[in-house]
Amino acid sequence: MNVDRDVRIREASRLGDFGTVIALSRKARGVTQASLGHALGLSQAAISRLERTGTRAYSTDDLRAAAAHLRIPPELVGLADRSRRPHEKDESDVDRRRFLGGAAGVAAAPLVARTPASTEPTTGQAAALRLSTTALRRLDQSTPSRDLKEPITAHVGLIQAIASASGSQADRGRLAAVGSEAASFAGWLSWDMGDLGSARVWYGSAIKAARVADHPLLAAYQIGTLASFEAHVGNVSQALAQAQQARQALEGERPEIAEAWLCSVEALAYAAGGDSKRADQALAASRRAAEAATDEPPPWPWVSAFSPEKVAATRVSCGAKLGRTDWVLIDHEKALATGHAKQRALLLLDIASGHLAAGQIDVAFTKAREALETGTQYRSGRIVEAARTLRGKLSTARPPRAVQEFDEQIRDIYL
Repeated sequence: MNVDRDVRIREASRLGDFGTVIALSRKARGVTQASLGHALGLSQAAISRLERTGTRAYSTDDLRAAAAHLRIPPELVGLADRSRRPHEKDESDVDRRRFLGGAAGVAAAPLVARTPASTEPTTGQAAALRLSTTALRRLDQSTPSRDLKEPITAHVGLIQAIASASGSQADRGRLAAVGSEAASFAGWLSWDMGDLGSARVWYGSAIKAARVADHPLLAAYQIGTLASFEAHVGNVSQALAQAQQARQALEGERPEIAEAWLCSVEALAYAAGGDSKRADQALAASRRAAEAATDEPPPWPWVSAFSPEKVAATRVSCGAKLGRTDWVLIDHEKALATGHAKQRALLLLDIASGHLAAGQIDVAFTKAREALETGTQYRSGRIVEAARTLRGKLSTARPPRAVQEFDEQIRDIYL
């Protein structure tokens, strides 16, 4: 049994990186790319491309063929196992356990050991619905939030309908966990559109669903998400209180990633309240926890690790709130290495704020224009409003050319 390999396979599967699942499984069985390609009727180059696809779209036929040849449980490559009925068993069950090192490697195993299996959304309808949520999250990286609003609303409604019709307490718990994750994503979309009221409603629904699921880590994550939202919009006391509630929800068992993230949320709240000293202390604590968690696979519901680079991004945002040019400009390159296009645009506006505070007006508004282009492309109300806030920080009767161009760019944007 290779525990490290099993963890990597499970983590790649959870992230939707099925090519890595195939690559690790192939190597574990001592199969070359060429021989796998020959068995599947594909070239070695085609197998190489398949294994390097990452989280992009896959051919289900190729996945199914590779999984069958390598005896990979279909659910590990995002496929439902339709080969047998629920009551049937065969040697593939035994092979799964041997190949993946027991229950720790099987897709149905809890991603957090302390979480009751009955609430972990990894099998049946809950697993299928969660895959849909994951697909919508991926679309967020390249699709305007307004285009995703109707699909995610319908998706949450479908989860609720299936949960209501379920006669199993365990299934309702799993579905509540999936619904919590979907509602949280709906909150993010509302926030991106600038609809703060709807964002709060969705985040509140996510917290309630997590509690129904009896999933302490999920509840802590959703309460912390609401705390992050409140910190970003400047509600200091609410953000700090909710961060504390999130810690309490963990019941003393706190993964390093949770500690790193919650400290970063508290740093944002302190910065929003103008408390530079406490923000700096919280950032230092966040960095220590992030460095300690570097080799620790992130437990669900986190979808990626909270790295030192993300702490650097938080420091940039804190610096922008505090008017600390040194915080903004020292870590800005490292910060921009994180997140997708919309998240980088928001960071770019924080960096522009730092340049503006340093008197570098042309640099500030050149970067602001770049961020605004992303905001316009994705029709992000949050980015556009952040750009307008930045413009409000400069008051001059004769703005330089870079500012005039920015004004021309933003004047006719209506979202």
